[in-house]
Amino acid sequence: MTVSRSTSAVPLLFALAVLAAASVAAQSNPPGPPPPGAPDAPRSARNASYTIQARLDPAARTITGHEVATWRNIQAAPTDELWFHLYWNAFRNTHSTWLRERRLARGLPDDLREEDWGWIQLDSVRLLGAGDAPGPDPGPDLTKAARFAAPDDGNPDDRTVMVVPLPEAVPPGGTVRVEVTWHAKVPRTFARTGYRGDFYLIAQWFPKLGVFQGERGWNCHQFHANTEFFSDYGVYDVSLTLPERFVVGATGLETETKSAGDGAVTHRFVQADVHDFTWTTSPDLRVATDRFAAPGLPPVDLRLLYQPEHEGQVARHFAATKACLRDYGTWYGPYPYPHLTVVDPAWESGAGGMEYPTLFTAGTRLFNPPAGGSPEGVTIHECGHQFWYALVGDNEFENAWIDEGLNTFSTARVYRKEYGREALEERYLRPPGTSWRGFLPVIFPGIRYSRAVQGDRLNRYRRDATSDVPATPTYLYYPKTHASITYAKTALWLHTLERHLGWGTLREILSSFFHRYELAHPTPEGFIEIADRVARERRGEDLDWFFDQVYRDDVTFDYAIDRAASFRAAPEGMVEEQGKLVYQKGGEDDDGEEAPTYRSEVVARRLGQGVFPVDLLLVFEDGSEIREHWDGRARWKLFVHEGPSKLHHAVVDPDRVLLLDLDRTNNSRLVHPAGHLAATKWASKWMIWAQDLLQTFAFFS
Repeated sequence: MTVSRSTSAVPLLFALAVLAAASVAAQSNPPGPPPPGAPDAPRSARNASYTIQARLDPAARTITGHEVATWRNIQAAPTDELWFHLYWNAFRNTHSTWLRERRLARGLPDDLREEDWGWIQLDSVRLLGAGDAPGPDPGPDLTKAARFAAPDDGNPDDRTVMVVPLPEAVPPGGTVRVEVTWHAKVPRTFARTGYRGDFYLIAQWFPKLGVFQGERGWNCHQFHANTEFFSDYGVYDVSLTLPERFVVGATGLETETKSAGDGAVTHRFVQADVHDFTWTTSPDLRVATDRFAAPGLPPVDLRLLYQPEHEGQVARHFAATKACLRDYGTWYGPYPYPHLTVVDPAWESGAGGMEYPTLFTAGTRLFNPPAGGSPEGVTIHECGHQFWYALVGDNEFENAWIDEGLNTFSTARVYRKEYGREALEERYLRPPGTSWRGFLPVIFPGIRYSRAVQGDRLNRYRRDATSDVPATPTYLYYPKTHASITYAKTALWLHTLERHLGWGTLREILSSFFHRYELAHPTPEGFIEIADRVARERRGEDLDWFFDQVYRDDVTFDYAIDRAASFRAAPEGMVEEQGKLVYQKGGEDDDGEEAPTYRSEVVARRLGQGVFPVDLLLVFEDGSEIREHWDGRARWKLFVHEGPSKLHHAVVDPDRVLLLDLDRTNNSRLVHPAGHLAATKWASKWMIWAQDLLQTFAFFS
């Protein structure tokens, strides 16, 4: 590992090879042969490619840009329009759909100034012919015909989608090139993108094409507060002009750096087979480099851009990144790019915990002791999005659970494997009037979270379990509770499947899904079809019953032990002996009976709407145990056992297979309740503590 203040050298030969592969000529679908000089065939469809030149003015906090977007129609239907995302108009004013939804979820900042707002404005849109070079020569000008659209909610004040009509339809297999010039005001970070001081994270910043879906038209949603993005794969060739004192990191590899005069430098980055381009810059960033290498996986050059005050945490960022690349790569499939940039964003920048192709932002604090989960947890999670999001490019507007849910599950699994159980961390010395957690961290190593509670975010799911049906398009979720369904519920039902089917079966499901949709667009139906097929092949089990409940419905699960009792099996009351009815006393054991038989009765109940097969464990006073299996369908079931020992307690789902169970406190019951024992234990502890305290005062008095 090396640490420096400047950018690392770039392998020139590789950069030239990438540039050679960056042809945007029309190709068939699937992709045809690689362009001359390219080392490999394209890995993706490469049907949406961009050549961009942009200049940042830090004083005015503005960006001026020029792009040529080359789009190829890979569908079977023609289109006479191009739909563009203009994401930064979400921060234009409070009438945008994004800010209206943000107000519903958590309110808006109360300290906004005029310079904090952001926007993007197109100056011109011009159609280019196949051989036309960008420039001032007149071509078909499409600017005046362009219009804003609000396909999701009809909000006339939203400006995050623009439709550009074309003079001629683009047929299947046809290619169109458009030249776009624009200027934009960088917002103070509302979410995911913007500035804080001299730190910039520039994401979703250029006019970006939606995804054409044939007869269904363009999938180009407005920007919503509770969803992220969706776009096609292509080749990005981006030149960024910045003050020379600014350190920069971006999607792809830097292939060229040259002076732009007036103390500015132009940095050129190129990356093929990605669906987005993001960059960050600041004069305060420091640079550290390392290399990931693991048996059976391709090596990856790692570049960390970190804040000076976090130099002591550089190794921890690299270790967590390597753990993710190793485990995800082994479980699902290898990370294919030879480079990855990790960004430690500025304090209070609002830019932490975000993912982009070949680049992600982590997040840490000045004082962050090990075992508390940070920065390891967020680093693993955002690195994991290089697999679930960057490589498997789902529609985050409609099916955000595919990347966020799968990744939350995977993050928790990696963290537990590499770091064990996360310890409770409390923070103190919170400045008055702030929402900060406090500067002084205290780790309680004796209190450890389980993977389900902390990693899978069980408590969030319990709170909001029925807020939305997961099959609902994500942008229609209630903004305040969307994460509980997208992240937590998905992670919990995946973890439940792991315990129900076994890790080997679930791993095959996830790896098959990864390989089928690598550098492509998956669907929920595709995931469910793969899960069904693998489960049938390996376990002889169909999973439709499961997905009907956890994906297509909002049912909740709650199994409970309602009764646990044990008594002598011999009857009490009138019994027949030698043809006569005689009274037989019940109750306590007869001293003369050497081996009495006891009847134990347990009533298990299904209190929720959901149905899941569960085990029932009966534990007896002599230490013996009996397991029963229940299909879980009836509303209640009586379990009876007769044997030489009394029942001590009973547990439904003793192995905690069903992690979606909303109330674990009712899953077990003692025959003889002992709730007073906990109170006695803690009262004794406090009494001893008080006694020690009084003795200490007496000693010094």
